[in-house]
Amino acid sequence: MRKAINFLLVLALANLIVITSFAQKNTISGSVANSVTKEKVGAVSVSVKGSTAGTFTDDKGNFKITVSQLPVTLLFSSVGFELQQITVNNASDKVHVDFKPTSTLGQEVVLAATRSSIKSLESPVSIERMNRAMIVEAPSPSFYDAIANLKGVDMVTSSIMFKTPGTRGFNGSGNLRMNQLVDGMDNQAPGLNFAVGNIVGLNELDVDNVELLPGASSALYGSGGMTGTLLMTSKDPFKYQGLSVQFKQGVNHINDSNSSAAPYYDFAARYAKAFNNKFAFRISGEYIGAKDWIANDQRNFSIQSGQIVSGNKSTPNYNGVNAYGNESPLNIQQGLQIAAQHYAAAGDQTTAGELNGIAAATPSNGYAFFPTYNENTLTDYNAYDLKASAGLFYKLTNTTTASLTGNFGSANTIYQGTDRYSLKNVRIGQYKAEVTGAHYYIRAYTTQEDAGSSYDMGATAQLINANYYAPNYINAYAVAFGTALGMGATPAQAYSAATTQAKLYADANMLQPGTAAFTKALDSIKGIAIPNGGKFNDQTNLYVGEGMYNFSDLIKWADVTIGTSTREFVLNSHGTIFADTAGTISINETGAFAQIQKGFMDDMLKITVAGRYDKNSNFDGRFTPRITAVYRVAKDNFIRASYQTAYRFPSTQNQYIDLLLPSARLIGGLPSFITEYGLNTNTFDTATLGNFQRTGTPPTPYQYKQFKPETVASYELGYKGLVNKKLLIDAYGFYAQYTNFIGLTILSKDPGTPEQKNFGIYTNSSTLVNTYGVGFGLDYLLPKGFIASGNFVYNDISNVESSLQTDFNTPKTKFNLSFANYTIKKIYGFNLTYRWQQSYYFESSFIAGNTPAFGTLDAQISLKLPKISNSMIKIGATNLLNNYHTDAIGNASIGGLYYVSFAYNVF
Repeated sequence: MRKAINFLLVLALANLIVITSFAQKNTISGSVANSVTKEKVGAVSVSVKGSTAGTFTDDKGNFKITVSQLPVTLLFSSVGFELQQITVNNASDKVHVDFKPTSTLGQEVVLAATRSSIKSLESPVSIERMNRAMIVEAPSPSFYDAIANLKGVDMVTSSIMFKTPGTRGFNGSGNLRMNQLVDGMDNQAPGLNFAVGNIVGLNELDVDNVELLPGASSALYGSGGMTGTLLMTSKDPFKYQGLSVQFKQGVNHINDSNSSAAPYYDFAARYAKAFNNKFAFRISGEYIGAKDWIANDQRNFSIQSGQIVSGNKSTPNYNGVNAYGNESPLNIQQGLQIAAQHYAAAGDQTTAGELNGIAAATPSNGYAFFPTYNENTLTDYNAYDLKASAGLFYKLTNTTTASLTGNFGSANTIYQGTDRYSLKNVRIGQYKAEVTGAHYYIRAYTTQEDAGSSYDMGATAQLINANYYAPNYINAYAVAFGTALGMGATPAQAYSAATTQAKLYADANMLQPGTAAFTKALDSIKGIAIPNGGKFNDQTNLYVGEGMYNFSDLIKWADVTIGTSTREFVLNSHGTIFADTAGTISINETGAFAQIQKGFMDDMLKITVAGRYDKNSNFDGRFTPRITAVYRVAKDNFIRASYQTAYRFPSTQNQYIDLLLPSARLIGGLPSFITEYGLNTNTFDTATLGNFQRTGTPPTPYQYKQFKPETVASYELGYKGLVNKKLLIDAYGFYAQYTNFIGLTILSKDPGTPEQKNFGIYTNSSTLVNTYGVGFGLDYLLPKGFIASGNFVYNDISNVESSLQTDFNTPKTKFNLSFANYTIKKIYGFNLTYRWQQSYYFESSFIAGNTPAFGTLDAQISLKLPKISNSMIKIGATNLLNNYHTDAIGNASIGGLYYVSFAYNVF
């Protein structure tokens, strides 16, 4: 009996092996081609109807898929093509699919609006999207530059590698009110609290799509999403395989009065490979090298009034916009007293006594003005961006993938914040572990920041003068003053003669840019950490854990999603940026959100309700609700309405910055700073002092108020519709009201005395700050593949306190016009885009002033190479007409950039 049982078991096992072996031989293969152009189509999803099994076509349009039984129905889908079904009866038959293109206007699938897949037309909030085809055909040097062409986007250019997008106001060189996410990771530099352009992130070959949510988005994406959230998603290595390469060679600084023409290089590569649709890896890298745009605004700027004033380098108190070193003039009496202290410390009491006597006879309000150094003498303008990315991916099931990924970036560039900063070899790394399923994800990642050899150019110039010019001036002054007194002059006469002689001597012996002595002094000071030098010594890090689950597999009556996150900032600037001289400072933010979506009347009406609660270590918790509705008024025509709230906890710098600038000390808004610097006595804001000077009304002393998170309530009504599958219309209007708006207030302690000190402190507005605007966009499909597009946006702000610097920094009106065709005779393409924006008042803690209106024309023509897999040659230019301009006062002057590129396997 036992032998019989064993025989049956062996027979059953043999049959199972045979059946399994037979099933594994049902491998279907084939190819997919564009039915119009006959080009092979890569990255097409191939799935088995009624099953979770699936694969993708490779870069040559080929696929293989194994099924357990026949016949089966295969589904072929990709953005821009009609869904096709093919039934396969015999595995030996080659499957050839003629993929039919379809209009993509409004049909793109987006995720950002609701954290679930919906068509762009059906989004309950405003959303902009760049797909892969738009990225490849963009008339810009990179996909990140092309973001400026999206409706409602402002772009502020600090330098060629540091560009900051923003929407609906409050932009600048670094945007604290917009989130930027790369594959779910917050792309901010933790010490700055905003993204440093695209220094770390994705190179163009690795970008699948970009989605932009203008307006409040904190309910889904957390602190910082006050005016928008930008999401960049990389290519799936299971879907996009093979080698991709791109080379761009260009030139800029054509007809630039500040520079001769200079080369521009961009090398990028990506390789991805999947094995048995189970394991995959990808690696990518990019190097961009260029001579940076040059900031050379020589207009005289008054720190006291915050305005451009008359004057030039021969003016005694000259302080050029981009000429540094005279932001804080030398108090002669204090200089003599400091010199006396040095002599006394060295044991020379006689000289110390003489200097103290001269100091006593010198007016306490006597100042000497320093010379200035142009920005191009303080930095070399050689810019680069080196990016690398890698990932390992393993499918635990057909719908669940575990991954380990890392992105690294290093760069030289320039950033304009409270001063102009030379970012040298700044490094940022992001490393993530993640498990993603059909209905959930859980991830943990860290952002590691290192400022490298970065330094403050303004502080460096000031220290060059303080260490070299000032001693020459003080010594010459003391000699001349004593000589004049000895010849019978009065103290007033001696002061006049001594200041003249001291300036002549100090000017004659000042360090001259280009000399070995100047270079040695510059290298020494920029290598010493603040406050004794100009260097930032910052290694601030961020640690994040978060997860989300969509209950659509369990709950059928509505779409329910919940999520949670926690993040820890560890400030570590060694006292060069933050008040962390005693050690690192930790800040924790933890929160959770929930969202319910429900369709009514056969999904004619869809309503979404969401809410999020977050708590910060230093502030009370904040709840941000969100309610949206979208109503289908006709086929492909939708009206949307939303009430959204958002918040941002004060940034790490808003809370803990303690940075001595040439003109003032910038401090955080926490109460400890008020106590430390004695700002609760004899302290006034500059608006109050200005009113006193104009009217004689006694100024009111500054009263500290509790520092709070900033919140906004935003109302939006919009329409998006597709007419005859040819005309896409998108229009919206919004109104937003900010509570506890965070801005910068300038304080003066002990004004009008030799002990006067100025402070910039982050505070909340006591009034409700309002912003409002409208936007309108049209996309029209013309015959033979031509497409014409245009959009117009208006934004404004009201109800702002006079003492508060808002950094609204948005032109009231701007528009974009575009005309393109990517399929002329199947191989040619072109794109022309014109952008214009109105003049506007730009303000920051560095400078404030008017930025003139400007317009730019970007253009490209392309040639596809059918015999070389998915490849193309492109010739393009950004700012084709070479109209030199600045998009924010104090920033670099931007000219044309002209390039030619070859790209292999990029579609």
